Amino acid sequence: MKAVKLFQGYLWHPKELSFDPRTAIPRQLGEVHVLIDKVRAPMTFFEDGTLTETQQFYQVTLLVRTEQEPAELKSLARWVSLELNPYLQATPKEVGWQLLEDMRQI
Repeated sequence: MKAVKLFQGYLWHPKELSFDPRTAIPRQLGEVHVLIDKVRAPMTFFEDGTLTETQQFYQVTLLVRTEQEPAELKSLARWVSLELNPYLQATPKEVGWQLLEDMRQI
């Protein structure tokens, strides 16, 4: 059994917004584990020049324990993306996120 990352990225919101993605997003979607950890901003500025220090950042990792190779998990990645999307869309409008497909063993 090995762990394979399907997606990894960040979610952020203004520090003054009372929002905790760890309660708004399920910790598991089917067999896929959703890890959400508070982190420091990975950059100093957003593209528009806004300072990231005004935001609370979280690292988001979606992983699965499997015997399959990462290349064999494309359909699972598509499925979990569709399952996660409604939760992300339901977050307050001030919440931003960027999750990228990763598909590698950890």
